[in-house]
Amino acid sequence: MDTASLYFRAFFGVPDSITAPDGTPVNAVRGLLDFIARLVTDREPDRLVCCWDDDWRPAWRVDLLPSYKAHRVVEEQAGLPDIEETPDPLSAQVPVIVEALELLGVPVVGAAEHEADDVIGTLATVWPGPVDVVTGDRDLFQLVDDEARVRVLYTARGVGRHEVVDAAWVRTKYGVEPQQYADFAVLRGDPSDGLPGVSGIGDKTAQRLLDAHGDLNGILRAAARGEGPAAKQAQRLAAAGDYLAVAPRVVRVVRDLVLGDVDGRIGAWDDAAASRFEEFSRTWGLGSSAERVTAALAPLRTA
Repeated sequence: MDTASLYFRAFFGVPDSITAPDGTPVNAVRGLLDFIARLVTDREPDRLVCCWDDDWRPAWRVDLLPSYKAHRVVEEQAGLPDIEETPDPLSAQVPVIVEALELLGVPVVGAAEHEADDVIGTLATVWPGPVDVVTGDRDLFQLVDDEARVRVLYTARGVGRHEVVDAAWVRTKYGVEPQQYADFAVLRGDPSDGLPGVSGIGDKTAQRLLDAHGDLNGILRAAARGEGPAAKQAQRLAAAGDYLAVAPRVVRVVRDLVLGDVDGRIGAWDDAAASRFEEFSRTWGLGSSAERVTAALAPLRTA
């Protein structure tokens, strides 16, 4: 699970009138727990990991492409990590989300200097399939692999109306193969991530170029030789040369992080664990959301 993607969606999708007994908003907390309960109940996974942004805007990506997510930074401060623009009522709920997942025994996995996307990319690569990646982030379409049985459960329209993204879905939607999606995103750009793209190249042109030349390197080689569709775009590609030299590394998720032993098993549940979570639930007014998630997770628990 792309945890931040889900709790942001919960925050904006669940009324902020949902509060704890002391009046603190808990709409993101309850919404995330309900999302987990619904997905686990519907999909019946064997294992589950909530992947975490230990660094939502890694310096090494920013060094390559300074515009990367720059519009989301609250205020840049020399020598300090960037702070993502987050509504105050949501920021206050993030520690509660962390504690809820810890008490429930759900593994939360991050990696220093990397985003949740990179953790997801690594787990999807090293775990035997089937693996379902739950996210509202299109960048993770690059992980889709029918042979390895990796799919994306895409939540842009809501968790209850998520789309199951396989290779055929990506081909139908964008006209490219999943392994071409990162280059496709580089070419067309993505304002939500601060990717400018190549001026004058949108979805259709990017698709035609990739269809004709396979990948970004093939496109650039063809443009240099004056061949095929790339010849018509050679001037635009040349003008974007500095961007194209670095953007692929920024866009492609890391697949080889050293994460240690992450097996995705939910922690054991005894009377003491149940009591701690019940007390936590009462404190924060989690009500039926707590009941649903504990029931949904029960079949996944270790002995």
